[in-house]
Amino acid sequence: MYPIDPPSHKRSSGHRVNGNGFHRTKKEEPSHFDVLIAKECHRLKRELGLANLDVTHAIRPVERPFTRAQRPFTTVLFGGLTWKHERLIQAVLQGLGYRAEFLPTPTIKSYQTGREYCNNGHCNPAYFTIGNLIDYLNSLEAKGMGKQEIIDQYVFFTAGACGPCRFGMYEAEYRLALRNSGYEGFRVLILQQTGGLEQSSVDAGLVINRDFTLGILHAIMIADVLNDTAYQIRPYEVDHGATDEVLRECIEHMASILFSWKRKASLRVIQRPQDVPHVVDFVISALRWGEYLFGRRLVKGMRWCRERFARIEVDRTRVRPVVKLTGEFWAQTTEGDGNFEMFRFLESEGAQVLVDPVTNWLLYLLYLARQEAHDMRKKSRWVKTKFPSRLYTITRAHLSSMMKITVYRIAEFLLTREYNRMRRALDFVPFPLTPQGELQKLAHPYFHTRIEGGEGHLEVAKTIYFTRKRLCHMVLSLKPFGCMPSTQSDGVQSAVTTHFHDILFLPIETSGEGEINAHSRVQMALGEAKTVAREEMRQTLHSLGMSEDDLRHIVKADKSFRDPFQPLPRRNGLVGIAPRLALSCARKEKRLGVKDGV
Repeated sequence: MYPIDPPSHKRSSGHRVNGNGFHRTKKEEPSHFDVLIAKECHRLKRELGLANLDVTHAIRPVERPFTRAQRPFTTVLFGGLTWKHERLIQAVLQGLGYRAEFLPTPTIKSYQTGREYCNNGHCNPAYFTIGNLIDYLNSLEAKGMGKQEIIDQYVFFTAGACGPCRFGMYEAEYRLALRNSGYEGFRVLILQQTGGLEQSSVDAGLVINRDFTLGILHAIMIADVLNDTAYQIRPYEVDHGATDEVLRECIEHMASILFSWKRKASLRVIQRPQDVPHVVDFVISALRWGEYLFGRRLVKGMRWCRERFARIEVDRTRVRPVVKLTGEFWAQTTEGDGNFEMFRFLESEGAQVLVDPVTNWLLYLLYLARQEAHDMRKKSRWVKTKFPSRLYTITRAHLSSMMKITVYRIAEFLLTREYNRMRRALDFVPFPLTPQGELQKLAHPYFHTRIEGGEGHLEVAKTIYFTRKRLCHMVLSLKPFGCMPSTQSDGVQSAVTTHFHDILFLPIETSGEGEINAHSRVQMALGEAKTVAREEMRQTLHSLGMSEDDLRHIVKADKSFRDPFQPLPRRNGLVGIAPRLALSCARKEKRLGVKDGV
């Protein structure tokens, strides 16, 4: 958008702020950039006929707050992720003393409800999410609760953002749909990606503090690694349904640990006297941080999950193409009708699904913040002032940027470290987090990494990364119908597939309709991926001098090869599990000899 208003100058005692965001004294004249911006704004106003127009800005409606006194009888509703993530987040919130419930997985009925009460032209995540919330509130009313009782005793907690896509309009649509459906005054708490929770009251009912933030992060990471492990085991399970049963046991076990872990922490904070010395408060805080970063309770719980998963017998001689899921965040995460139940469909068609963890998105947000700090440090060089003031401005901007960059790097390190701790407990079966620096280098020649909104450059970067690293046979990109950031990425993918001929890429737009068409397109692309996977298996067996019957005989004789946690070598560019199993069997049976290659 073009700017239509000249930059405002905020006055303070002795200083004011120029258009670049840097302080200067009152005696200084406007900078060269301020003058250019003001002239361009004036020209645009004349061109658009806005030069003499009085502008009345819209005022955001005041919403009834959620206070601490309402916490004992108010339930916090949330949703938008998989049921694994939401169950663990619920345990964290309940352990901190909140009443929390997660919404069920959205269905087509949710989509239709959302279309009924929302404006036209929104993407299907908005329709599914809003419709799911309204359906849940209607179910409460059907059980005998009154509308005003629901409005007083429930709040909805969700994420928000500002950017070029329609996600920034979700907050207004939530309130519009709730008003249209008869729930006017229902409270919606928005956690902004860059601005935190919008609650001005110091006595807020939902407090974003250390225990809340770290608890949610651990819940997301645990759900990510367990979900990844299940998706790697399920296509090869001998007893159908065994993986899902074990996954539910593991999620409930980790939920009980998170609940008791956070419950004890919140009780210690509540019972602690308010007049303790600052030294004692610092010691308590340090002990809490040590428990978060070096505690063994969560790791022991993950070891318990590893033992349960290890009881599942697998047959990894099955040739399965590996399909990497990318695309818009909600569409590639949800497991319901919002993406045509694509995960289950791919597995039913004989594929292994490589899901993307939510923790990768958190790393991406940290990367964007660190990149912005880098840009602000460079921006300080453009200030045109006299020498002493210029030196002070540049030095101040550099120090501020370096402090921010250091904090973001530490946060990235700690997040990656905690994720790897959970992976280690599961014998590193879940895939590691993708390095954001490498993703940036891969995507930048095709998609400028300063372009934000949606997944930004991640869709292009992941397509190149997972194909060049030989981690998948096919990349499937899921996005809502008309998603602008994903549409930009799809346009760039044509250049990517031209430069990398071995990339098998398929974009799918999801909505409330078109399931058969989407499944048909996926089946056609999956047929090519199956051909590549079978050829990879054939060449591997031929190079090893082994037949499929020989491989099955070895696996049947050696029980360790039926263990889902049996490590398989990732060498010679092999992608599929079956070829890597054949290579491992050949080495163990001394069939490989001196030559180590395919």
